[in-house]
Amino acid sequence: MKKLFTRLLSFFNSIKSRIAFYPTVIGLLGFIFTFITLFLEEQGASEVLRSNFPSLIVNSGDTALSVLGAIITGLISMMVFSFSMVMVLLNQATNNYSPRLLPGLISDRKHQTVLGIYLATILYCTFIMVAIDPDAAQKNLPGFSVFLGILFTVICMGAFIYFIHTISQSIQINNILQYIHRQSKNRLNKLLDSERNQNDDFPDSKKWYVYHAKESAYFQNLSVANMLDLCEELDTKFHILPIKGIFILKDTPVFRSEKKLNNDKIDEVLANFNFARKELVADNYVLAFKQITEIIAKAMSPGINDPGTAVNAIDYLTELMALRMQKKDSSIVNRNDKCLLKLNTVNFKDLLYNVLVTIRTYCSHDIIIIQKIAVMFEYMLQQEQKENYYKEIILSEAKFFFASALEATSSKNDIEIIKKHAEMLKIEL
Repeated sequence: MKKLFTRLLSFFNSIKSRIAFYPTVIGLLGFIFTFITLFLEEQGASEVLRSNFPSLIVNSGDTALSVLGAIITGLISMMVFSFSMVMVLLNQATNNYSPRLLPGLISDRKHQTVLGIYLATILYCTFIMVAIDPDAAQKNLPGFSVFLGILFTVICMGAFIYFIHTISQSIQINNILQYIHRQSKNRLNKLLDSERNQNDDFPDSKKWYVYHAKESAYFQNLSVANMLDLCEELDTKFHILPIKGIFILKDTPVFRSEKKLNNDKIDEVLANFNFARKELVADNYVLAFKQITEIIAKAMSPGINDPGTAVNAIDYLTELMALRMQKKDSSIVNRNDKCLLKLNTVNFKDLLYNVLVTIRTYCSHDIIIIQKIAVMFEYMLQQEQKENYYKEIILSEAKFFFASALEATSSKNDIEIIKKHAEMLKIEL
């Protein structure tokens, strides 16, 4: 039963970020609501409304069909226009910023909800039209249902105005950066909370039994609670080998077990791995660093040439780096004061290197970016650091960065500025 629940949860996590998920769910609710409304019609809902608010009831079958037909035609046009706007947003984000932003923009619930409201209203009005007999007596017309269709149309118009507002906001790079920063910060704060009572006394797993992946996909998430239950049930410990967010190839090692497992238990463990073909910042904070770094590199490309966006992105990157320094490089999960599960994570050295190597490659010629990165180094050195060796890593990367900047510039003034920042960090070039 637990295995089935895990698979259902994994399936739900994989489809909820797709652009058709919420529109489909809301559309089905609109379809179901049609039958609820027709049931209320049989209970005399139209008669009650006609007695109290006669001006709100359509008294002609032909008029009701015309009204609902116009509503459906108009809503389909609005839905097509809204979907086209979403495609324009995705295309512009891909061309100007980074293709890696697409999963996060597609999974935006606000846009999906608006499309779902359109779809639900269209389905509702369509099936109400089927239930209308134009030759029926006035008392047999579903006037209450037609009134609800008109009311839903008004709601759709409000949703359309809201959609235009949100789509104009979503396309702005500052809002995209803020969204990435917020998602990554929330994820990092959750990890920091889980580390408060962490015990690092985990045994060496090099001689443990190794088990391999049965499919190729991105390692998106792990059901930690179920893994801990399995550790207690089997009286063993697990070491999860792949780093969250990387692409796992079939038959590559994915976890080690202190005790040997049979095939059924291996399948049960692998069922707790959530594999997907795309990445989301909400599941993997490292992706935020990749996305922001790519935005910086794209902004500094000759085709875009937007150093202002790069500077803003470095500000968000600096705050996330300072937050990451409060986290340990190892991630060990305890239960009842026992170290049962170890997760491999991207260590701070690799994370900082991967971010700066891209900036060094594409931005070391720009003195504005160099100065901004220098400010980032200074700020990071002043912040709380969970591990003592983080300071050495920052100074080492700063030295590489300034040396690369000196090689890329020939201006005496720029060289003096770079050396000045290096002296402030007590770095010899």
